[in-house]
Amino acid sequence: MNPRRVSKPIQIGGVTIGGDSPIVVQSMTKTDTRDIMSTTTQIKELEEYSCELVRVAVPDHEAAQALKRIKKEVSLPIVADIHFDYRLALAALAAGADGLRLNPGNIGDPGEVTLIAKAAKERDVPIRIGVNAGSLPETGDPMLPIAKQMVAAVLKNIRLLESLDFDRIKVSLKAFDVPTTIEAYQDIAERIPYPLHIGITEAGTPHAGVIRSAVGIGTLLSLGIGDTIRVSLTAHPREEVIAGYEILKSLNLRQRGPVLVSCPSCSRAEVDIIGLAEEVERALAKVAKPIRVAVMGCVVNGPGEARDADIGIACGKGKAVLFKRGEPVGVIAEQDFVRVLMQEVERF
Repeated sequence: MNPRRVSKPIQIGGVTIGGDSPIVVQSMTKTDTRDIMSTTTQIKELEEYSCELVRVAVPDHEAAQALKRIKKEVSLPIVADIHFDYRLALAALAAGADGLRLNPGNIGDPGEVTLIAKAAKERDVPIRIGVNAGSLPETGDPMLPIAKQMVAAVLKNIRLLESLDFDRIKVSLKAFDVPTTIEAYQDIAERIPYPLHIGITEAGTPHAGVIRSAVGIGTLLSLGIGDTIRVSLTAHPREEVIAGYEILKSLNLRQRGPVLVSCPSCSRAEVDIIGLAEEVERALAKVAKPIRVAVMGCVVNGPGEARDADIGIACGKGKAVLFKRGEPVGVIAEQDFVRVLMQEVERF
């Protein structure tokens, strides 16, 4: 692991991004922002899974106006996602957005950006310059590699904002292609002091998207690059938050929630270890405190293989050994596996 890149911290609502603050896990609502009840319900659910920042799409003025009521119902900082129409950014700011995301590919007119920056500065609201490989500015050099085009688009917008004495800036350069994304972030990380939001855009469904995101985000984090992350999945946004924390936990960067250690199962297993592990994983989903839980399929090797676990079970036919830190402390009947294990988790 490389040392983490030093960046200039910014505040979005009550959340600090950059500097030596913990890497922030964020997501984006999948609801129609104009549907205030559905949007607030989804944001509150994200908060239950320890999401720390949420972005909402603002496709029109009705959605911008809805932010005012949504803000009253939720506690998470809200970033307004703006495309094409700079007036939506102004309306979102007036409605109380804690942050803005602007895409230089469709909002790049210096006059429009100047108006947004002035309004954001008056409210002390940061702006994310969010470049996507699929929507690069037409004014860029098409002969450059995609990663270089992304960096050039970011730098052009940063220079404009800095010329307006605006430095509450966060940056992202996302592509579906993992090597392109890594190249772009490595390049920009050496050129600017601002915090970086990292992710792989349009990564896909959870089956493949989590893998693609883990490779891309994990590589960047291991290089010391990244201040906030989003795992972009074609799924409920809670899956993005869960995956985000798993990536951070795998690199020992944050320890929110349990780590589940489970064996892959084999012919020695005398219970449905796959189904059992999935049931335990669901039961642990909303546990916020760090704990290592093991579900093993073999009573001979299970406790030893999971000796670093805080609590676990090693299953045999019709029963399991309950163990703590590798030491057996009791025997559980099969029908009580999950209930007793979760009781021990609560006690712990």
